[in-house]
Amino acid sequence: MSSVNKGGKRAEKARQTRLRMLQAAGELFVERGYGATPLQDIADRAGVAVQTIYFTFRNKRNLLKEVVDTAIAGDDEPIATMDRQWFREALGAETAEAQLRAHVAGTRLIMERVAAITEVLRIAAATEPEVTELWPQGPDPRYTVQAAAAEALVAKPGSRADVPAEQAADVLFGLLSPELYLLVVRDRGWKPEQWEQWVFELLRAQLCGS
Repeated sequence: MSSVNKGGKRAEKARQTRLRMLQAAGELFVERGYGATPLQDIADRAGVAVQTIYFTFRNKRNLLKEVVDTAIAGDDEPIATMDRQWFREALGAETAEAQLRAHVAGTRLIMERVAAITEVLRIAAATEPEVTELWPQGPDPRYTVQAAAAEALVAKPGSRADVPAEQAADVLFGLLSPELYLLVVRDRGWKPEQWEQWVFELLRAQLCGS
């Protein structure tokens, strides 16, 4: 077997081990909370030695950041949300309503992965301020995404002429928030599909013409 093949197999094995650790960490952080989850328990669930977690992520805070980033993306590829295919396709829709429908559908998939871990992050940051230092300070990345979507949406046929891009961005930012998603899906027992249809209809009324 060539050294290239050996190297490729080792790299893939390391990647799969990393993903197992991230999955285990995400599950336990949501089940127990960040502060109440020892790294040893994450290692046990992932089937690795705790030293492997330290070697890969160095500490628990970095592990949390990787869990959040991977949940947002849906994979471990370093591709920003606005460069993702689903987002580019939504921007390319011909009408405001078509873009909005695609945007809400794509956001729902993200919320299914990330809403609960976002709540974990919020609580962790309140008790361990160093957690927030892992992300660049500045505009909220989620707002940046919604602002880009709003800019495209208000320029399309079917958008409301009396709603400027900044207001549209605020509406998207508020209604497509993880807090609202958790309120109706986790706390009130809605199905994600119900949330998607409901929030689409709300946004259509706010952002699209009759």
